[in-house]
Amino acid sequence: MASTIRFAPRNVGRWFVWGATALVFALLPLVFRSGFAITLLSQMGIMVIFALSYNMIFGQGGMLSFGHAVYSGLGAFFAIHALNWVADGRLWLPVSLIPLVGGVFGAVFGVVFGYVTTKKAGTPFAMITLGIGEMVFAASLMFPGFFGGEGGISGNRVVGAPFLGAPFLGVTFGPAIEVYYLIAAWCFACMVAMFAFMHTPLGRIANAVRDNPERAEFVGYDTQRVRFLVLVGSAFFAGIAGGLSAINFEIVTAENVSAIRSGGVLLATFIGGAMFFFGPILGAVIFIFFAVALSDYTKAWQFYLGVFFVAMVMFAPGGVASLVLMNLRVAKHRLLARLGDAYAGVLLSGFALLVGVVMVVEMSYHLTLNFAAGSRMKLFGLPVDSAAPETWILAAAILLPGALLFETMRRRFRDEWGAVQAEIEERVRREAELR
Repeated sequence: MASTIRFAPRNVGRWFVWGATALVFALLPLVFRSGFAITLLSQMGIMVIFALSYNMIFGQGGMLSFGHAVYSGLGAFFAIHALNWVADGRLWLPVSLIPLVGGVFGAVFGVVFGYVTTKKAGTPFAMITLGIGEMVFAASLMFPGFFGGEGGISGNRVVGAPFLGAPFLGVTFGPAIEVYYLIAAWCFACMVAMFAFMHTPLGRIANAVRDNPERAEFVGYDTQRVRFLVLVGSAFFAGIAGGLSAINFEIVTAENVSAIRSGGVLLATFIGGAMFFFGPILGAVIFIFFAVALSDYTKAWQFYLGVFFVAMVMFAPGGVASLVLMNLRVAKHRLLARLGDAYAGVLLSGFALLVGVVMVVEMSYHLTLNFAAGSRMKLFGLPVDSAAPETWILAAAILLPGALLFETMRRRFRDEWGAVQAEIEERVRREAELR
């Protein structure tokens, strides 16, 4: 028989995207060199893994979980114990592989808890995960021998044997920049692995179970088993995020398994866009910006995060990723210029509204929480008296007209956007007819 040689075309675009992602990871610390920026980037990398792992069950599997921090938190606890065992000489393991300990134990608990939770779907699944999350959080305070009580477990990452030529490179994981590159390497590897999972038969059938479980069962698939396997894989990557968190902060507390952490990853995933792979990545960056960067400047960061989340639910339920893709579609048809004036109106009026809201919120917070320090405060870098009537009059003079103008510009933008979308649909219909 004559042999046949077949050449499969390479997806150049995909190679370019992944290559550019790796390049960005490598160059970011060269652009943002401050210690705070490196810390911020490290936390973003950890959150990216955590959000993508959550999206495996939420966006791809259709399972709304209120206890996903259980897997990252327990993985973090086992990782910090492994780090301490390395320091004591009871375990030989390079620090760079400690996150794998978190991943393994995250998967182990994914098997244990997933066996129970995945027997149900929909709302019962969500309620069971909420109960398991609260149970683990309570256990973290009941068993201080393992969890360390309220103080948690601390460790030292500058221990153990080097790995992959570390003696020649002088890598000790002491400086924050070295920890960042460790997190970036794990983040990139996990991103590739989770993207590949999407295209496996299991990933595809998980989408089918999400969309129509009855039809999936009709063609012979065990939906409970599919949900279980997806959850175990998700728990593995969540555990890796927990292990990286243990190395980065060198401490793990009960907060790592709390409902606050589970709610945070849910917000990050939804804000970014659960139906798109890069959505949770954007959501993780935005969430860490609010939780870390913005929290250094204002105590009201949770208020702003909540307002942003509500705005996304109301105006862009598909998340930031959907906004990006919709505008790329408009740009593809060369109609983005038509939206220029509408965008300018919305952004400028939105900025005026934002200034007014920030003034009211910051002054209210100052009078409520910092009343002992007096009414004087700094707002936008300027000294103001938060108790002075004229300051509140100025805030109202910015807020109310800004709100009215924003609503007017929003309606104008909605009409212009609808007209552009109608023209795009007409073009698509004509192209289909020509074929």
